[in-house]
Amino acid sequence: MLNLIFKGGILMWPILACSLVSLTIILEKLHYFHRLQREDNKWLGKIRTLVGEEKMDQALNYCERMSGPLAHLIKVTLINRHLSSSRKEEIFSQVGAQELEKLEKHLSALGVISHISPLLGLFGTVVGMIKVFIAVEQVGGPVDPGLLAGGIWEALLTTAAGLAVAIPTLVMYHYLEGRVSHIYRRMKMVPLYLAEPEGGEF
Repeated sequence: MLNLIFKGGILMWPILACSLVSLTIILEKLHYFHRLQREDNKWLGKIRTLVGEEKMDQALNYCERMSGPLAHLIKVTLINRHLSSSRKEEIFSQVGAQELEKLEKHLSALGVISHISPLLGLFGTVVGMIKVFIAVEQVGGPVDPGLLAGGIWEALLTTAAGLAVAIPTLVMYHYLEGRVSHIYRRMKMVPLYLAEPEGGEF
């Protein structure tokens, strides 16, 4: 593997760096969303039961022990339940936007990596091909086909590496965006969820 990286040229290193950043973000986000889902499944029903029984202080204390956007939004909704409808909507929108920003943290970096990795690979291939043809010109005579083919496949390594990073990164970017959209839809339903304690799951 290291041999291929060295043969691919200097642009293999930024592609490798992109792959490490991408993997770090993906693993962190997968762990974060898994933890949120597990916590939500445990306490949302309990919160709605307490709200239905008008045990608001207990519900707030329960929210304090939880993390994540739903817990924060439920807490804010309960604290401001006596305000006017317009004021509650304004506060809810502000807090919702802040929580959405937290959910989307670092996802834009995955989008950037999925776009620049193949471009870096293409750039590396072009540079490698230029070097190959410069070497052919310097020979000035018949060129060994094996030598020419070796130079070409080494130049193409960066394109292959760039695509190998970009494709899974793009897939995971869209998957994680889908998870964010799902959580955001649930966030918008918090007021209705609390207003109808006997309603279905959201």
